Amino acid sequence: MLARAMASRHTHPSAFMFLIVPFGALGGYLSVAVAYLLKRGGISVEEIATLVALSLLPQTWKFLWAPITDTTLTRKGWYLIGSVLSAVGVLFTGALPATKASLPLLSTIVLTSSFGCTFLAMAVESLMAYDTRADEKGRAGGWFQAGNLGGGGIGGGLGLWLAQHLHAPWMAGAVVGVLCLLCAVPLVFVEEPAAAHRDGTLAQGLVLVVKDLWRTARSRMGFLALALCFLPIGSGAAGGLWSAVAGDWRASANTVALVTGVVGGLVAAAGCLAGGWVCDRMDRKTAYAIYGLLQAACAVGMALAPRTETMYIVFTSAYAFITGLTYAGFSAFVLEAMGLGAAATKYSLFASLSNMPIWYMTIIDGKAQSRWGSGGMLVTEAVFCLLGLVLFIGVMAAAARRAPRPVSVPIG
Repeated sequence: MLARAMASRHTHPSAFMFLIVPFGALGGYLSVAVAYLLKRGGISVEEIATLVALSLLPQTWKFLWAPITDTTLTRKGWYLIGSVLSAVGVLFTGALPATKASLPLLSTIVLTSSFGCTFLAMAVESLMAYDTRADEKGRAGGWFQAGNLGGGGIGGGLGLWLAQHLHAPWMAGAVVGVLCLLCAVPLVFVEEPAAAHRDGTLAQGLVLVVKDLWRTARSRMGFLALALCFLPIGSGAAGGLWSAVAGDWRASANTVALVTGVVGGLVAAAGCLAGGWVCDRMDRKTAYAIYGLLQAACAVGMALAPRTETMYIVFTSAYAFITGLTYAGFSAFVLEAMGLGAAATKYSLFASLSNMPIWYMTIIDGKAQSRWGSGGMLVTEAVFCLLGLVLFIGVMAAAARRAPRPVSVPIG
């Protein structure tokens, strides 16, 4: 039944969940498994936060090389290239010893593999834009982000558990890497759409890409989506530091692996599916704002709650579910705003810029934790989220006064 649905004109949104799993697994393996092992090896939370933030740099700037994906090879070809680079990155990241002396080489591997993984993500985003019906944008965003965050649980939780129980550290990375490669199987059921910007010379294709990107940015929805990318609303940045601060709640390694890994990934995936479903039934901007408020409230609640392992489980799980809501809301809003055309470049622009608040909030969270402890870190994140919501409301009010502009139209 699933195969027949995927083989239809519009791919079933669940296909994008499987295809994007390696993207989440790479980040999850670093932020949960590697971060926990580094902390146990004597590396500070601030240094770990810096390493996690480094992995986000290629995701922040990937729109600069996204036109390569839109104008050369095929989307499936780029996916396979990114899949191999991601799997190799996980393998080598897990093979290095968790010591301060390994940090320079580890930083290089993290940066390189994250760069390679951008091509995998861009390929999936482009395929999703073309193979999703207008009335399923929310569900597609939900399935997509379910795979992203669920992949984080696989890479993080399963990776940490394997690292704790297998004989050699590299084995954990090898297992996670093989799972990443297997996620390419649904490509068989996905159509490879044609596009005008792949015809003619490379220069002509790039011109079409730039024109389509400009049309989208000038539209009201495109303008709002761009503004949203810079604001720290529902960034979920604290989730990248849960394993590093787990000791403050006296959480064991098994608990960390469970609730911020596999179970956390499943909870976040459930949040994605719920968030996408809601976004198909109400204004997507409003839904995203509500999700951001929920995440801020969760952070404050965790800061005020008793420091016990039970509270760690409850609040990190709630935070994961809400992060799923926010990620699905963002993807649904962007898919609505961007249309078709140079889909890889446009989605990459939005996705790249949306990593900016995750990047700077990860650094801010790390510094806040070093200065005021974990409670101060959580309150700081909530304050920045509320400030971001105020700014977004102001941007929406300003955009409402602008004359309506035409939305982006397909060029392929």
